[in-house]
Amino acid sequence: MPTATIGPELQRLIDLLAKMPGLGPRSAKRAALYLLKKREPVMRPLAFALDDAANKVKACSVCGNWDSIDPCAVCADSDRDQNVLCVVEDVSALWALERAGAHKGRYQVLGGLLSPLDGVGPDDLNIGALVARAKEEAVTEVVLALAATVDGQTTAHYLSEHLVGVGVSVTRLSQGVPVGGELDYLDEGTLAAAMKTRRAF
Repeated sequence: MPTATIGPELQRLIDLLAKMPGLGPRSAKRAALYLLKKREPVMRPLAFALDDAANKVKACSVCGNWDSIDPCAVCADSDRDQNVLCVVEDVSALWALERAGAHKGRYQVLGGLLSPLDGVGPDDLNIGALVARAKEEAVTEVVLALAATVDGQTTAHYLSEHLVGVGVSVTRLSQGVPVGGELDYLDEGTLAAAMKTRRAF
């Protein structure tokens, strides 16, 4: 809530920062004060970067990734495997897979997950674009790299049903014990998934 001790310009900055994921009102105030103290080395370059990104970064018309070029750098990379299309919920998942070097093919960003409770239906996601791309002659496999949540599972089942007649192999990420994970610290769902997706040693 605005107070008499905070001017309107600063209050606006705090209010906008508070809308960021993971930042509440208190964290936003701390961030605003930090930016003001570091005006030249941080605040002004940040303001320029925000303006530059707002004007130049856009969604890739092919896969939905964020980039300043269209098609994005991933889609434009001719060295990537054209046969495998990896479906992710959002761009952050795409970045995570790229950071891990886990996927060398192409991507399709859905833009969310099916969630009836939140009013997110098939028409709100890039499902049509996915099916169209899956029909491309080069694509032989579609990997559903979606979260192991109720919405993620619902979306995966919906997509697999719509990809049945396309003539591609539909796979999903294996679920189970994370690297370095100790069994007694894992929840029952993770242990059950690990047991179901066990493979030969």
